[in-house]
Amino acid sequence: MSLRRLVLPLVVCLAAAFALAPPASASAHRHHARGHVRCITVDATGVGQDLGGGRTTATISVHGFEVGTTTAAFTITAVNGTVASFTGPITFTGLGGTLTAQVAGTLDVATGAFTSTSTSLAGTGIFRRVTGDLTFTGTEDLTTLAFTESITGQLCRAHGHGRH
Repeated sequence: MSLRRLVLPLVVCLAAAFALAPPASASAHRHHARGHVRCITVDATGVGQDLGGGRTTATISVHGFEVGTTTAAFTITAVNGTVASFTGPITFTGLGGTLTAQVAGTLDVATGAFTSTSTSLAGTGIFRRVTGDLTFTGTEDLTTLAFTESITGQLCRAHGHGRH
């Protein structure tokens, strides 16, 4: 199975950047009943290895700088021709916490092309209360089981004006 679980590491990296830095523009700030919601655009890459049995590991980078690693455990849910559907968690570990994205996706076992989308996010440390959506697209070399991917989407976090 393809290691499309690199999406989580990208989300975590973006979440870390989001948690540590103010938004780049006013459009990244939204008002919420409990304060402001700060969002960042995710644009990351992953290089990883399919370990077999639905398990993957990858190194996630943003603009060429390594931001963390991911591990994933996928379960095949259906096969239609050469396309296998899968679900499972991708856990990003970076400085300051972890971010786990539950994803659903497909892998073409003839070409190695894959895509997956987050269905939920849960984090610890600086990734606590992070919400958003992530999409992972890439290709796995079906001979070596190495893969590359692009991680895109948006991560958001509510920041209150005090204790409520």
